[in-house]
Amino acid sequence: MALGLTGSLFVLSGCSFIENSPMPRGSLIEADDYNQLKPGVSNRADALDLLGSPTSKATFDDNTWIYVSMMTAPTPANFPHVTKQQVVVLNFDQAGTLRSLRTLGPKDAKHPGMVGDKTPTPGTKINILQEIIGNVGRYNPMQGMMNNSSFGGGNNGMGMSNGPGHGGAGNSLP
Repeated sequence: MALGLTGSLFVLSGCSFIENSPMPRGSLIEADDYNQLKPGVSNRADALDLLGSPTSKATFDDNTWIYVSMMTAPTPANFPHVTKQQVVVLNFDQAGTLRSLRTLGPKDAKHPGMVGDKTPTPGTKINILQEIIGNVGRYNPMQGMMNNSSFGGGNNGMGMSNGPGHGGAGNSLP
């Protein structure tokens, strides 16, 4: 009994015995590195030497380089918790000289809001009366008697084929 109680307490408090270590994500950039870059003096080669390749470039402007650095800590049964996040944005002119350097943190983030509206799908709303009227004429108890073949198809009363089962005749022409 005591062993079972001790084991269950150990399982329930397992998270306190194992410390979740932070995990780096993205470009690991430090203030000492990007502070060496000087607008008007530094160029793309200097940025590559100090910071490495950018995490991303602006969609419509290859002269804007973006470095994203993030530290996360795992949380049980949830998404990892962001403990530190930083974004460095470098803007270069056409000659490759650094024009500006900006650092962005969590306070600069713009969180997208979820919209609670629903997108209507045309043709899916019917009421009970439309459902009843729509089924009128679909059931024909005489349909099974009109087949001359036991293969699921055959000829109807006018000599025309009314289904895919032609008794193995295939796709031959008459």
